[in-house]
Amino acid sequence: MTAITLPARERAQLTCAGVRVDRGGRTVLSGVEMNVSPRARWGIVGENGRGKSTLLHVLAGSLAPDEGTVHRVGTLALAEQEMPTADRRTVGDFIDEHLADARAALKRLDAAAAALAEERVGAEREYADALEAAQALEAWDADRRVDVALEGLGAVSDRARPLSTLSVGQRYRVRLACLLGAEYDFLLLDEPTNHLDLAGLEYLTARLRAHAGGVVVVSHDRALLSDAATTLLDLDPTRDGTPRVYGGGYTGYREGREAERSQWEAQYEQQQAEHLRLQQALSEAQNRLVTGWRPDKGTGKHQRATRAGALARSVHRRQEDLERHKVTAPVPPLRFSMPDLPALPGAVLLRAEEVTVAARLHEPTSLSLKSGDKLTITGPNGAGKSTLLSVLAGRLAPATGQVRRARKARVHLLGQESPEATNRRARDVYDAHLARLVTAGVLRESETVGLTALGLLTSRDANKAVAELSMGQQRRLDLACALSARPHVLLLDEPTNHLSITLVDELTDALRATGAAIVVATHDRQMQRDLAQWPHVALSPTELTRTAR
Repeated sequence: MTAITLPARERAQLTCAGVRVDRGGRTVLSGVEMNVSPRARWGIVGENGRGKSTLLHVLAGSLAPDEGTVHRVGTLALAEQEMPTADRRTVGDFIDEHLADARAALKRLDAAAAALAEERVGAEREYADALEAAQALEAWDADRRVDVALEGLGAVSDRARPLSTLSVGQRYRVRLACLLGAEYDFLLLDEPTNHLDLAGLEYLTARLRAHAGGVVVVSHDRALLSDAATTLLDLDPTRDGTPRVYGGGYTGYREGREAERSQWEAQYEQQQAEHLRLQQALSEAQNRLVTGWRPDKGTGKHQRATRAGALARSVHRRQEDLERHKVTAPVPPLRFSMPDLPALPGAVLLRAEEVTVAARLHEPTSLSLKSGDKLTITGPNGAGKSTLLSVLAGRLAPATGQVRRARKARVHLLGQESPEATNRRARDVYDAHLARLVTAGVLRESETVGLTALGLLTSRDANKAVAELSMGQQRRLDLACALSARPHVLLLDEPTNHLSITLVDELTDALRATGAAIVVATHDRQMQRDLAQWPHVALSPTELTRTAR
């Protein structure tokens, strides 16, 4: 008989204590403490590469920590950022896997009902147990719940459709719908908003807020964290090296984080000043001993002999005490430095005239860009946002219409997805990209900018193989390559995907200030609010409307 795993519901527990994870001789996580109860909604934040995805794997049990404990009671499911592309399963197979317990419970109930009708010995007990399991899983409603989630997320609902024929975003939405429909005790979600449009984002937010179990979400989506998270775990460096937990939702985290940083900096400065004062006092005491200093007349012989030495010993003790309670220097965060993107005043850099793409961009679309022009593109999944950017960048030929680019205009597109990760160092990938631009005459040698000068990757991470970088760090490398071309027209397709909150804020400010022409296609609700004053193109699967505001 197939074993059935029942949810724990109110008895569910997911806790970890003293978790430490080491990788490649470096500590990725240290001192992590969490207590996730039913209806708790945790957000995990931190700069790219801080171990957020690693922590989800530790909580899920797919990675054993080097130190610490994890305790799990109840069912859980993990949605990773990536999904395999070579998958022979269908959408229906995937749904069946997540609803396997519900399927087994209903099958067992049917068998028990048949045994009860035949008046077999022990049939009543079997039926009661089977009914209890089916009710605990709400098995009769399982398929309907998945169907509702598929529709709410804009996912493919054709159960016969092979997963291999779906895009990355489509596969992710199918999996997310299965997780929501299966109603696990704990949902562990890694950047769940990356492939969702506005309707999908609103649906996911509502479902997470209503989820009866616990939720742990790794996200850089500021709107999702504001609307759904009640507790935030920050994995960025702290004074004592212990991750901080903030209540009060996203607002509490931002306020608490700022206060923590200010206090850390103030304590460090105070300690440095005290060290300097003590060093001066010790130097003065030592000078007195060397120069044969004597106290004033009338002072006892013993005091005359020992007073300066006592002072030196006192200073040494204070220094030792400070050393025992040493405040580490605040770790300077990476600061994004936007390179100077050139302008070509007066010239029309790029003009699209009545362009369409069969089955992807239906309504003839026209637009014109000069230096300094700014434009946002929005719309549901499938409306043709990425298609339009690819046409503007010259990567895709339109079926009708034409695109004209100024002869000297440099146009560069940052796509949604990173290239397949290689074992080459990030620095080497970037340098090779620069070399191609210079060789092709796109850039002069004097216009190139070094990778670490952009403030997107540390020297340590720049020397790692791309495959060893986190998704966010790979995305930072993509952004660096896009900016290194010093484009006159920069096209950004979902630029906030995988990027940290701080970097997104810095990038948004830089896009507002640059003299280059900028086009941003995004579902990010906060970025849409931040860029609300830009002219706006709203796409739909069947039509396009343009509104300047």
